[in-house]
Amino acid sequence: MSLDADLIVDRRRMRRKLTFWRVFAVLILIAAVVAVAATVRRGDVLATGGDYIARVKITGLIRNDQDRVDSLEKLAKSSAKAVIVRIDSPGGTTAGSEQLHEALRRVAAAKPLVVVVDGLAASGGYIAAMSADHIVAQGTSLVGSIGVLFQYPNVSDLLKTIGVKIEEIKSSPLKAAPNGFEPTSPEARAAIEALVKDSYDWFRNMVRDRRHMDDATLQRVTDGRVFTGRQGLELKLIDEVGNEKTAVDWLAKEKGLKPDTPVRDWQLKSRFSDLTMLHLAMRLALETMGLSTLAERIEALGSLQAVERLNLDGLLALWHPPVTN
Repeated sequence: MSLDADLIVDRRRMRRKLTFWRVFAVLILIAAVVAVAATVRRGDVLATGGDYIARVKITGLIRNDQDRVDSLEKLAKSSAKAVIVRIDSPGGTTAGSEQLHEALRRVAAAKPLVVVVDGLAASGGYIAAMSADHIVAQGTSLVGSIGVLFQYPNVSDLLKTIGVKIEEIKSSPLKAAPNGFEPTSPEARAAIEALVKDSYDWFRNMVRDRRHMDDATLQRVTDGRVFTGRQGLELKLIDEVGNEKTAVDWLAKEKGLKPDTPVRDWQLKSRFSDLTMLHLAMRLALETMGLSTLAERIEALGSLQAVERLNLDGLLALWHPPVTN
């Protein structure tokens, strides 16, 4: 065998070893992420001792999450002097948003609670924000999107084009309707519209009662649009333009806390089953393989967020502007 042939064989052997170790490293990394997620206990304050204000973060899509409720109940019984809830969410399911709102209201009944809108508190995110008696948002934050959505695909035309027919036997006309495999009947559409109207009325009434709005202002803010923080202040959707420092100042002025009371994180991790964890693991895995650019592009395109949204079902209180690139 010539010297060149030996060199080629060595390079192939080295490439196989390198590929093996890269795959091995990725698997170890994913296992480590899963292990951390499984062992991190909710409700653990990162720092302990002395008076403090607990900081809770609500980000991303909102779903039902009993573990989050349990953690907030633990927070309500903790020694924290007050709670700042930082929200950056487009909403999620109406049921999950209602559950989160009720859990935060129980915290607010036990100690002062302020919401700070970081970038977005829309739809279900705004339902969560209304749990506080005082809402602070940056001037360019987005709030509102007060409305309810029921969305489903209809592939009946596609199935007809490719010659596929779905057969079904059901106990009653509206069972599993609409199903997306046939045009929606007037009766099914009316039933869905009744669901949407009922939830929308519940949402509107919550806005009116929690934000103390008259009918004219309520009519202006409940057409489904979002507003900037500055617009939201004028329309009574928020109470103050500012940030976390503004919230601490309000707690000091209105609730008697010391202005220098430290703010410490109260961990509310996403559910283990959330695709948010898959999102993180995929991002880390791609970066480990030297594919940082691809990871960033996937994230920028919103592909993973789209996958997460596919995991939602039922009525939605969700604001989602179209992806433009």
